[in-house]
Amino acid sequence: MVMAISKTPLTLISDFNLSVLARLLNHAQQDTPLEATLSPFGQPYQTLAAPPEREDAVVMVWCRAEGVLPSFAQGLQFEAVDEQVLEGEVRHFAQQLRHHATQVKHLLVSSWVLPPQERGYGMLDWQPGLGLRYLLARANLLLAQQLADAANIHLLDTQAWLQSAGNKAASPRMAYASKTPYGNGVFEAAAADILAVLDGLQGRSRRLVLVDLDDTLWGGIIGETGWQGIRLGGHDHGGEAFQDFQRALKGLIKRGVLVGVVSKNTEEVALAAFEKHPEMVLKKEDLAGWRINWQDKAQNVVELSQQINLGLQSVVFIDDNPAERGRVREALPQVLVPEWPKQPSEYAAFLRAMNCFELPALSDEDRQRAAMVRAERARQETKGTLANHGDWLQSLGMQVRLSPITPVNLPRVEQLFNKTNQMNISTRRLSESQIHHWAQQPGHVLWAASVTDRFGDSGLTGILAVALEGEEAVITDLILSCRVMGRQVEHLLLHRGVAWAMAQGAKRLVAHYRPTDRNAPCLSFLRGSGLTEAPEHTFSWSCVTPYPQPQHVMLEELPHVQG
Repeated sequence: MVMAISKTPLTLISDFNLSVLARLLNHAQQDTPLEATLSPFGQPYQTLAAPPEREDAVVMVWCRAEGVLPSFAQGLQFEAVDEQVLEGEVRHFAQQLRHHATQVKHLLVSSWVLPPQERGYGMLDWQPGLGLRYLLARANLLLAQQLADAANIHLLDTQAWLQSAGNKAASPRMAYASKTPYGNGVFEAAAADILAVLDGLQGRSRRLVLVDLDDTLWGGIIGETGWQGIRLGGHDHGGEAFQDFQRALKGLIKRGVLVGVVSKNTEEVALAAFEKHPEMVLKKEDLAGWRINWQDKAQNVVELSQQINLGLQSVVFIDDNPAERGRVREALPQVLVPEWPKQPSEYAAFLRAMNCFELPALSDEDRQRAAMVRAERARQETKGTLANHGDWLQSLGMQVRLSPITPVNLPRVEQLFNKTNQMNISTRRLSESQIHHWAQQPGHVLWAASVTDRFGDSGLTGILAVALEGEEAVITDLILSCRVMGRQVEHLLLHRGVAWAMAQGAKRLVAHYRPTDRNAPCLSFLRGSGLTEAPEHTFSWSCVTPYPQPQHVMLEELPHVQG
């Protein structure tokens, strides 16, 4: 019997024909394939006002400004535009988008652009109250402001799609023949962007960049010249290119992406550049880790990703050497290995254009991730000095704070739901509004777990959601960030779940594990947790006795208001 492959439903709404885009999306090679369907084009307001066919769908709204803003359509005919009227039309469109977003999982919205090759008023086109570019910029900015607090609405950059297609962005013949105003290159860029955004929304974005050193992070062979002889910065166009590439990597770090080094070199010699070279942008403390030795790079990638506690599906490997790229690509197909440019002058631009790092939100935990990884490295170094694992856990002085969801922590909670893969019992992907709605239902409880120890703050890293169903308390979500896995925080969550179940009068706590290609660590934990497994992948604990609390973890719980 062949099982049907689950597809992500994607509804396309537009004022023009998007059949080319739908075809591209439906034939894309994705871990989770798409099922893109077209709404009747030319009826965006009617479609947005009607109930969606599926509440679990992702909706893409791509409308031209002249198709939904009558005032801007007048402006394209060089008629006078009342800015207040235009702003009212933008607010009305945003209101329709927000209403529709409450009924679907995610809503993607394209920004507005001028028709390709439209010069408007020429040198006057940025003049306030007159120019088309000025009016469109005002409309886009107002639209972004109106949608900013709707967590499941994401505004995409349409101008980038037109730029990628260059002088083939417009398709005048197809505009008349099939109401398709853009060339195929625009739709190809749009499809790639939409797929990348969906990966980010579904927790499949890349979170670790592993980069080579010689002729990648700097110019030259450091083993031959020492750190003093490498090309980096200075009055040298090549050195400036490598330095700018480092700036691009540091920009990723500020966005929550980790950066590490995999290089065939002598470690002491290579690290000297990070510590001593005055033009080095990346410092040793910026690195999540490194493997600098003469071993096989594929093996080093595996070992370093394991040390950082990220799966290979989260890794990007960058190397100037085609042979090394080919080796890692063949040995580790889960790792993204881009075909790297030959010219260093193209490195920074290539990295900045990569769309595999999409995040639906940027939290404090994201910005502090590099510091958290450094703290984890310090923990692991301490671990090697103690006799056993228990002594190490005791030495950490861990404290776990459990709190209900709040407007402050809800964005981070939503991130954990949609990005966490390894320790995730059900891998439910929910929006902020869906999480809030679920938590408010009678008989439901949801805790957010924040972890600290003597090395630092690991941030909000865990979720436990339990629903009372008759005589059973069912764990719907047990989620834990990989950076605190293995420290018995997961056992503490079970302890609290059982205690809540007993207080509700439940006879047993039940956890249904739903396997994915990434959450095997969750199954390993459940099978070693003391819960009974029967039948397969169903785990339970009798509420006759409490589940033991790990002795080395202090528990603090903030008041929980039951919905």
